[in-house]
Amino acid sequence: MSAEGPRFPRLFSPLRIGPVQLRNRIVSSGHDTVMVQDGKITDQLIAYHQARAEGGVGLIVVQVAGVHESARYTSHVLMAVDDSCLPGYRNLADAVHGHGTVLFGQLFHPGREVMESADGTAPVAVAPSPVPNERFQVMPRALRGREIGELVAGYGAAAARLVRAGLDGVEIVASHGYLPSQFLNPNVNCRDDEYGGTPDNRLRFLREVAESVRRQAGPGAAAGIRISVDERDPAGLPEDIAIHACTVLASSGLIDYVSVTTGTSATLAGSGHIVPEMTWPAGYTAPAARRLKDAVTVPVMVAGRINQPQDAELILRSGDADACIMTRALICDPVMPALAAQGRTDDIRACIACNQACIGHFHAGYPISCIQHPETGRELRYGQRTPAVHRRTILVAGGGPAGMKAATVAAERGHSVVLHEATGRLGGQILLAERLPGRAEFGGAATNLQRELTRANVTVAFHSPVTPELVRKQSPGLVIVATGASPYRPPLEVDGNPVVADAWEIIQGRELPTGHIVVVDSRGDWTGIGTARILAAQGHRVTLAVTGYATGEHLQQYVRNASLAALHKAKVTVIPLVRPHGVDEDTIYLQHVLTEEPVIIGGISATVLACGHQPVSALLTSLEEQGIPTVGAGDCLAPRTVEEAVLEGLAVASEI
Repeated sequence: MSAEGPRFPRLFSPLRIGPVQLRNRIVSSGHDTVMVQDGKITDQLIAYHQARAEGGVGLIVVQVAGVHESARYTSHVLMAVDDSCLPGYRNLADAVHGHGTVLFGQLFHPGREVMESADGTAPVAVAPSPVPNERFQVMPRALRGREIGELVAGYGAAAARLVRAGLDGVEIVASHGYLPSQFLNPNVNCRDDEYGGTPDNRLRFLREVAESVRRQAGPGAAAGIRISVDERDPAGLPEDIAIHACTVLASSGLIDYVSVTTGTSATLAGSGHIVPEMTWPAGYTAPAARRLKDAVTVPVMVAGRINQPQDAELILRSGDADACIMTRALICDPVMPALAAQGRTDDIRACIACNQACIGHFHAGYPISCIQHPETGRELRYGQRTPAVHRRTILVAGGGPAGMKAATVAAERGHSVVLHEATGRLGGQILLAERLPGRAEFGGAATNLQRELTRANVTVAFHSPVTPELVRKQSPGLVIVATGASPYRPPLEVDGNPVVADAWEIIQGRELPTGHIVVVDSRGDWTGIGTARILAAQGHRVTLAVTGYATGEHLQQYVRNASLAALHKAKVTVIPLVRPHGVDEDTIYLQHVLTEEPVIIGGISATVLACGHQPVSALLTSLEEQGIPTVGAGDCLAPRTVEEAVLEGLAVASEI
């Protein structure tokens, strides 16, 4: 790897943060991974971070560690309340330092931002004052004076443990409406004692925490703070208060850097900025970082959809920040720094901010991964390509995500692979997804997979549908069938000649008669929402009839919230809890899924069905019946999402 990174001189210049120096300015920020067991670091978490250190990242900030027993905001939070945490941190530090990467750890208390408990009961949440949050509907109790002292001491003690374990620094999490932010915020801190009532008193908790951390971490460790500059919430922490707090801490010598983000955990709209989805532009938080950088003398890091080295270099060159947080870029491509340093930007697997397997997995309680790179989070199983013992000729049927991933991995392992695609383009349903409103960037998944095919020297045959006759003629050692899925139409009673279309047809450009259109969405995913938005943009009056409790039920929370906002702005009417029963010339007959009562919508010009897919499995069945060595992957087994397709492509090809 080139030490200079000639295409990105600022990104690959060293940066001093207090007593430590980073080799470059690429940062993996603290993010929950669900790779923790009983509050401790696991081999899985070590392997995950080691892969990114090996890939060349300058700084890794380990996910939040609770500083007090009351900090357990999830059932899988890392804890640093006693010395039992030391072995795990030591092993992690050794693994990361072995590749020249600096390692910090986050110190954390959520305050009222509590998501769950270990046994499913609602825990007691604490905060400066009994002010509830909007997102989780948690009503906390006010912290007592003695407890505040315990928390301050807990931050310092946790910092000392992390440094003793070999970490290079610690970071106080005051971002996203967590406890330090709650003390700063006059809308949340209603106390009338020494920790409330005036700006100085509201700052007291954070200042005492920083003093405790600085004292116990010692002079050899860096200390910093993460803070939201603009919580994107009318009742959130005002920006001027956040900047003033950082200015006071920096001028007092209590912190060596500031990590800038935006948003808050407390509200639905504000939480979307914790992990912003693809409708937000790259580096959109850079102006906020610049405002803080102009106020402090310590280095400033910034997070906010910085997924390409080109974007990071521009932010650094403009002086908006001193380092760029590229966490999801590293989740998607652990070796992104090494590729950027070599000038191989076309080989970087760019994050598309779909949020499905990273923060989406975290919210569901599963280890994080990436739909494009399922090796992430599975480093212990798939971290290294094992050369095939017996090399075979492999025919892959279908150039969607499952087929492309299977072909790439099989070729990387030494097999001779030919991928056959029935059309003239690779990508499968990704080519439909990218045409939905606000989803153009999703097409990057197809671009990235195609680049992997090219790098693996896979032969691709276009306009080449695979038939049993073709297979018998070519006689491959194995056929991987990845023929995908087609739209599913539920049984409907149809009277007359009504206009009924599938969502795929609308996405591909079919025009419908002017008037009121009902989109039936039985999946709760992107398809129904995107189709409704396409039709609304064309001037139709649109009703979205949803089988579930609400539209977008199967989307990641932040993505769903942005989609609901877009539907509201487009004036799309949503009717939940209905299934389709029948249609005639101008009426759709729905049935309430709980009461079975009829729900009738008249005066419509067309019905559009977004009712999921059915597997295209005839080839798989035929080849299996003929005894031809065959394995399936992706939607031809059962229609799901890109994530499962790519993962199954990886799994199948890894076992050949």
